Amino acid sequence: MPRAIWILVIGMAINVTGASFLWPLNTIYMSQELGQTLTVAGTVLMFNAGAGVIGNLIGGQLFDRIGGYKTIMSGLTITLSSAFMLAWLHSSIIAYVILLVCLGFGAGMMIPCMYAMAGSLWPEGGRRPFNAMYVAQNVGVATGAALGGLLASYRFDFVFFGNGIMYLSFFILAFIFFRNLQVNQDVSAQTSNVFEQSQVVENKKRFHALIILCIGFLICWIAYVQWQTTISVHTQNLGIPLNQYSILWTINGAMIVFCQPFIKFFIVRWVHSLKAQIYVGVSIFMVAYLVLSQAEVFTAFVVAMVILTIGEMFVWPAVPTIAHKLAPEGKAGFYQGIVNSVGTGGRLLGPFIGGVLADVFGMTVLFYVLVVLFIIPFISTTLFDRNIKETFERPEAQAS
Repeated sequence: MPRAIWILVIGMAINVTGASFLWPLNTIYMSQELGQTLTVAGTVLMFNAGAGVIGNLIGGQLFDRIGGYKTIMSGLTITLSSAFMLAWLHSSIIAYVILLVCLGFGAGMMIPCMYAMAGSLWPEGGRRPFNAMYVAQNVGVATGAALGGLLASYRFDFVFFGNGIMYLSFFILAFIFFRNLQVNQDVSAQTSNVFEQSQVVENKKRFHALIILCIGFLICWIAYVQWQTTISVHTQNLGIPLNQYSILWTINGAMIVFCQPFIKFFIVRWVHSLKAQIYVGVSIFMVAYLVLSQAEVFTAFVVAMVILTIGEMFVWPAVPTIAHKLAPEGKAGFYQGIVNSVGTGGRLLGPFIGGVLADVFGMTVLFYVLVVLFIIPFISTTLFDRNIKETFERPEAQAS
């Protein structure tokens, strides 16, 4: 990979490590330490994700207008200050909610910029820059979740301070190195609306295709986020220790890093389009949640996590890659902002939907509902490109 992509990868890993100190433990902290119900905890996380959606959209637009460096530094300033304030004020539910909203907004501004920068800095890399960013995110998830669970087993206060220290490290890295990663952009394309460019009809078709694809992406994230919310509390209710729950995310991150050669071999040998990649991944997701519906011991959760991780290695890199291929010139940030806002929207709706279903009907019903909902990604993936000339075949450059 080019040096610029390595810098982005390191930055993404540090950023997500910091966030992962906190997000797997949010629901547990609010339910066990602050005395809130699952529904209330889900609503708080919905506010956090809602702020992230707004941050994604604003960050994507700012990337196209003022560049990635300024946008990332702005988001980092908000996130860093909120993280350290939360370290001191986390005992109050009101302060907790306000600062989680600020964290969601600041983090939301940064992620689409980093994906757009990766695609713009290495356009000939096809799927590879997006896969590299995805792997970096999961290195951060594995590291942060493991360290966060370890720190929480001593004192929850340490988790909040660890979160702030990692964001400070990312701020220093971005300040020193990201300044030189500016992408040359067409100013005329930046300042125009996606519907006002020269090829209006084609751009509308591409935008509509992205929205259709993202409907299925939203469902996938609604299901996936249950691992961070309702499932985390479910494991506690089954008597599974907190440090073992954190191990599940360590397994997730480790698999994503070390299983890449196997996934690459499978994709190159048998999966010949990005659409097929999504079909395979969603099918594997369904199996994971069927296993979850019967899980009562830690070993069963490990099996479900392994299956889930295999599925996400197919789906998560494919969607931003398709978005990059769909994006008109000068709108890479905007399209990545849409994709990330939809993912964040799943994290917004998921905790609330999952919390209500779990509180009212129980966890088994929740898992079966999610399995049925996975039919929607199959439909959206089939339909999204029906009016697009591009076939989304996977060229060799897009191999992992």
